Amino acid sequence: MVARSAPHRLVAVSYLNTKPLLYGLLRSPISDTLAMDLAIPSECARQLVEGEADIALVPVAVLPELPYYEIISDYCIGADGAVATVCVYGDVPLEEMTHVYLDHHSRTSVMLTRLLLEEYWQHEVTFLDAEDGYIDHINGSIGGLVIGDRTIGLDKRFQYVYDLGAAWKDHTGLPFVFAAWVTTKKLPKSFIADFNAALKEGLDHLPQLQLLLPSPSPDFDLTDYFTHHIDYILDQGKRRGMDRFLDYVAAALVV
Repeated sequence: MVARSAPHRLVAVSYLNTKPLLYGLLRSPISDTLAMDLAIPSECARQLVEGEADIALVPVAVLPELPYYEIISDYCIGADGAVATVCVYGDVPLEEMTHVYLDHHSRTSVMLTRLLLEEYWQHEVTFLDAEDGYIDHINGSIGGLVIGDRTIGLDKRFQYVYDLGAAWKDHTGLPFVFAAWVTTKKLPKSFIADFNAALKEGLDHLPQLQLLLPSPSPDFDLTDYFTHHIDYILDQGKRRGMDRFLDYVAAALVV
């Protein structure tokens, strides 16, 4: 018997904060219509841009690069204040940093770092492209942007921690969207409705998932992270924050 090929190629971020959304998709009948893959955010963006995926949970900074796209869900990876897992770390205060490594995992966090240094902190640094192992080179006047699960425990390692979600909120008064569900295809309304229902189902089980998921560190409180740092609802406030951020990204692309 030949297996039926899945009509929609989906790629999603592989971090801890996506687990409730993936749980909903995997336990839903809609999973039978998806060929699913997991990757770091920058790879999710690449696959969508190059047509290797039809649906992706992507860093929103990639959106201006797409000839056509549609955000198909009212769920996202967002924060209304401190996000905890997108931070600049260093041994010295930010105003004393001369160089900052830019995490290669996400374009959105890279652009957000640039925006905040320019507009909010008003501090000029030399940016360094990060490669695997770069966290070990954060020292002296060299800081570093780190995102995702690799940030867990770094607040104990570095004396200075700057949460980008908190800085953005203080700077703009708006929440922030780090990643959204995006398609480059015209999808049936019935599929989009089922897709969103599956995501909601996953989030509805968040209390149970918090008990089942292993904590990546004894000092990391999963309940606090999911409850007080990650905000999954793509509401009007987050859309305004996303528009504000994308205006900056579009201007940077022109330059």
